Amino acid sequence: MTAETRTDIVVRPVRDVDAEALGRVHATCWHETYDHLISKAALEAVSPRRLAELWTHWAAQGDDFRMHAALVGGEIVGFVGSGPARDDDAPRERELYFIYLLDAFHGTGIGQQLFDAAVEDGEGLYLWVADDNPRAHRFYTRNGFSLDGASQTQPFLGEELTEVRFVR
Repeated sequence: MTAETRTDIVVRPVRDVDAEALGRVHATCWHETYDHLISKAALEAVSPRRLAELWTHWAAQGDDFRMHAALVGGEIVGFVGSGPARDDDAPRERELYFIYLLDAFHGTGIGQQLFDAAVEDGEGLYLWVADDNPRAHRFYTRNGFSLDGASQTQPFLGEELTEVRFVR
């Protein structure tokens, strides 16, 4: 059965017991997303255990934070998080922090389900995304975002990653 024909897709709030699985999926997604932008050595240093520790913290945030996981056949395959803006010059009060989905599930509609779980219909918010990530750019454009001209270079795994800002 392909991912497209699955009927056992569930998107639900993240639970504290999800931390270990989320850490593994997070590390895999970073490899799949950033292999062409960050050195292999930096990506090999990504620790699923360390990411699981971060998820333990993120899962315990308050009601202003919307953290959801997508499960297929009971296994986590992606996740999303949004919450209060973190930038001093934020163009909106809310920010989409991240959305990651294992490559095998791209194009299945699960990414949209994750997005819809963390973002209210018509809600104004912004996000930062790698400049060289055309798939993500297309996804956010379809969801009503547009580039606002802002960019930043951030440290990422001991290297630098250029990001652009989308706003809606």
